[in-house]
Amino acid sequence: MEDRSAKYRAFYAQLICGAAKAADPRLEQAFRTVRREPFAGPGPWSICLGGHPYVVTPDDDPAFLYQNALLALDPARGLNIGMPGAHAYWLSGCAVKEGETVVQIGAGSGYYTAILAYLVGPGGRVHAYEIDERLAGLARDNLKDVAHVDVRGRSGIAADLPEADVIYVCAGAAQPAPEWLDALRPGGRLVFPLAPEGMYGGMLMITRPDDGEIWPAKFLSRAQFIGCAGLQDAEAGRRLGEAFTKGWEGVQSLRREGVPDETCWFAGEGWWLSTAPAPLPTEPVRPHADITQI
Repeated sequence: MEDRSAKYRAFYAQLICGAAKAADPRLEQAFRTVRREPFAGPGPWSICLGGHPYVVTPDDDPAFLYQNALLALDPARGLNIGMPGAHAYWLSGCAVKEGETVVQIGAGSGYYTAILAYLVGPGGRVHAYEIDERLAGLARDNLKDVAHVDVRGRSGIAADLPEADVIYVCAGAAQPAPEWLDALRPGGRLVFPLAPEGMYGGMLMITRPDDGEIWPAKFLSRAQFIGCAGLQDAEAGRRLGEAFTKGWEGVQSLRREGVPDETCWFAGEGWWLSTAPAPLPTEPVRPHADITQI
């Protein structure tokens, strides 16, 4: 069965990374190398395309795991291993490098933690946070042999987050947590779904400059996630829903100072997104308008 799984993984990795136009060959190799079977648990499995009902696979043939679809961890709660093609696109956008330190918020059973661990290599580090006790236990067990990963079974909104080059968030939020911004090193990238629970939002990448309070920012795509506990706000969600009807692709910077002006796309408490560029522009990333539900 392992030989068949390897064949499926090779095709799957090539397909999703080709669609994501991933420039780094290590990303395809990560998806080719990391087996989904341990993270999915025993089959049959429940899978679906975003927004549609789950379909139960006929049996536990691993071919069913290597699809560009959501894979249920807890169908009753809508908890999934997210859509691989979307994650390939987002990971390509934030360009995780060997030797970097990554903080992952919302590790689930650890599949994308393992992908991140492959990308940073043994010289890097992945700190994975998962607030759900059962899932944290699964992730810890699944990743026990990966020495440069640690799984923390608690919230990823805390003042004691380790300094990071990349913070990769897999739970929707109505705002960027200040703790995430503060933990980024200069040049570090925060990638998170600006998407309160139950709302289609967008995967936003924010880059910390060497100094100043105007940070390069851009949406990589539309997205919907399970909500991040502690970062929900019904009124902000309503206003974000309105904002996404107009020109989300034009966002170019996050401002942590000043009064919102005519370039303001959306304003939160102590921060706002602007269509004006930051002083140091980031490399262009092609926005992807497809809505992806995770």
